[in-house]
Amino acid sequence: MSEKEIIGVVGAGAWGTALAQMLSSDGRDVMLWAFEAEVVEAINADHRNPLYLPSAELFPGVRATGNLGDLADLNIILAVTPAQVLGRVLGDLSRPPRDLVLCSKGIEAGTGRLMNDVARTACPGSEIAILSGPTFAHEVAGGLPTAVTLACEGGREQWQRLSAAIARPAFRPYYSDDVTGAEIGGSIKNVLAIACGVVDGLGLGQNARAALIARGYAEMLRFGEALGAEAETLAGLCGLGDLVLTCSSTSSRNFSLGKALGEGQSASELMANRTTVAEGAHTAPVLAELAQTRQIAMPIVIAVNAILQGEMPGDVVTKLLSRPLTAETPNDDFGSDQSDIA
Repeated sequence: MSEKEIIGVVGAGAWGTALAQMLSSDGRDVMLWAFEAEVVEAINADHRNPLYLPSAELFPGVRATGNLGDLADLNIILAVTPAQVLGRVLGDLSRPPRDLVLCSKGIEAGTGRLMNDVARTACPGSEIAILSGPTFAHEVAGGLPTAVTLACEGGREQWQRLSAAIARPAFRPYYSDDVTGAEIGGSIKNVLAIACGVVDGLGLGQNARAALIARGYAEMLRFGEALGAEAETLAGLCGLGDLVLTCSSTSSRNFSLGKALGEGQSASELMANRTTVAEGAHTAPVLAELAQTRQIAMPIVIAVNAILQGEMPGDVVTKLLSRPLTAETPNDDFGSDQSDIA
């Protein structure tokens, strides 16, 4: 047993497994909770997660459990479940940890709550932090250099505890106190990655994808401003950095989903046949509803939601391209209503 404090990871998908592997790279013991009994057995017997991260041979310090009670005495827990089940899983913890680090990216369907609001309800005794940034699981598990935002509601005191526990030579967290901004960046970029995948699947070219990333980032900034996020946060790793990564590679589950949609496959069949979760597909409907309710111009998000609801991608793109011409920024003196800029 390592002398260093054991860290818990709740959720043994690709990202949760990669984080457990990274945390164990310095010899630390990590307790990884998995929902699937076969995943627990494979990790403990073979040091592999063949269902979600088959490429990684896990360090001996990574131990799996199917019992959340085994994490009851841990002070630091990273929550890496799919966003839509986060509240239910955290509610099953017998004791809230001192520090709860949320690594799930999404907005709760039905309530419109960000994950930090969900976690505060489920674990009212915990201090919340958000870990988010440009992170492909297989690269983190492989020890490749990675930088992330670590936003701490407990300020610098919590940051000092968590950065000491989480930072590794190839895994570099940067401090923020903007929990809302860190969450919004990670949530919206998943929806925009689907849009970029659709562009790729339709064969619309690199110009179109670059324009979509830029205009999607403008939508992220507008939504963030409405919810009180700081623009500087969204310009950092958890916003623009994550957006660029996931909008540019089929290693992104959301980009891959969008590409398949653009190539003509149906959303219902794609979602039914996926082992891993593309969070953007669950976030898009609630994000589109929030944008319309708050009157925030987010035409790309609304377009992605329309495609997920069954509209033909080509028709949706045509509608986007036929929108009235307008100024690029709301500060330009365009002499018209700026509320529809996108």
